[in-house]
Amino acid sequence: MTIQSCLPTEITPEIFLRDYWQKKPLVVRNAMPQIVGMFEPEDIFQLATNEDATARLLKQYSDDDWRVKLGEITEEDLADVPEKWSVLVQNMEQWSEELGEMWNAFGFIPQWQRDDIMVSYAPKGGSVGKHYDEYDVFLVQGYGHRRWQLGKWCDPSTEFKPNQPIRIFDDMGDLVLDEVMAPGDLLYIPSRMAHYGVAQDDCLTFSFGLRYPNLSDLLDNINRGFCHQNPELNLTEFLVPLRLTQTTQPTGKLGEPEIQLMKQQFLQTLANSAEFHRLFQQAVATTVTSRRYDILVSDELADPDELQAWFDDGALLVQDNNCKLSYLENPLEIYANGELLDELNELEKAVLKRLADGEALDWASLQEMAMQLSADDDLITLLIDSICNWLDDGWVLCK
Repeated sequence: MTIQSCLPTEITPEIFLRDYWQKKPLVVRNAMPQIVGMFEPEDIFQLATNEDATARLLKQYSDDDWRVKLGEITEEDLADVPEKWSVLVQNMEQWSEELGEMWNAFGFIPQWQRDDIMVSYAPKGGSVGKHYDEYDVFLVQGYGHRRWQLGKWCDPSTEFKPNQPIRIFDDMGDLVLDEVMAPGDLLYIPSRMAHYGVAQDDCLTFSFGLRYPNLSDLLDNINRGFCHQNPELNLTEFLVPLRLTQTTQPTGKLGEPEIQLMKQQFLQTLANSAEFHRLFQQAVATTVTSRRYDILVSDELADPDELQAWFDDGALLVQDNNCKLSYLENPLEIYANGELLDELNELEKAVLKRLADGEALDWASLQEMAMQLSADDDLITLLIDSICNWLDDGWVLCK
């Protein structure tokens, strides 16, 4: 299935990123008709009760009485609900290859920013409250109708209602948008913009979330780089003690001037260090390709002869959008699900790079790439075995 861009013809990716991205919302009617009918509410109820799914059940008894159940949702839980309630399931691309392909509609945004696809079901009147998110989101209506109101810009100082299990508030500020989304319609909401969605009937809303790495995760991976040094990195410059001019002060005092000087030397060393830049590159790549949810893979293993037969019948090799696949250049390094793939040969790297960029490769394309790299028959045979491993690991699909 070919997935077209979700943007209307009059808004190019350049216009969207310049005028809308993290600046203002956008409504696109019938942007993604392929998603209509893909799921019905019963499908989501069944999935929510699967022990391997990541789900939440949200009940609203009043404006000041919200209750949440995380995981291990049962059919009895879904039967014992108030008039207003919602059930949400994360990581939907893991459960539906067809839905995962919908990420291709957002190909104008680098895939390393992808978080996951979440679905939210609610009956008439149901919602998850007035809130804001620390990530950008494209909301696509897949079933039924939901009314969306968008208001003020928020920040970490925004106050939430006390004693509630979710971060919600009452003050939306002045509304900048008030629209009802129908099946296939898309709404882009920038991060930190207050929003409030209320089901007009039984509805399913799919959230394509996009986020940047936070400093805490980056620092964790930088620290791992220091503690478990890559043999290609020389971090000895960071073992050199700081040099400070001593001042007269009480023997027990740790003075602010010394702390400021240490901070200055620390930041200067990092800013001017090629080794730290390399370490930082790898920490960023590891952070942004890490999954928040465990990946589920089939117990059935791919067979090289069967794979070759698929290619002979015209099958295409594509990235599995359940995998987070990105690369660094100069030198070319491939990362999959938070892991540096450091044992790849040049042909394998070239193939994964093109898949990460959204290409679909047939057998002729793979052979042409091998010829360009002067790969011998052994490398081509090895590639078939590698692709089988990639299929088993959930990185690629053969269609």
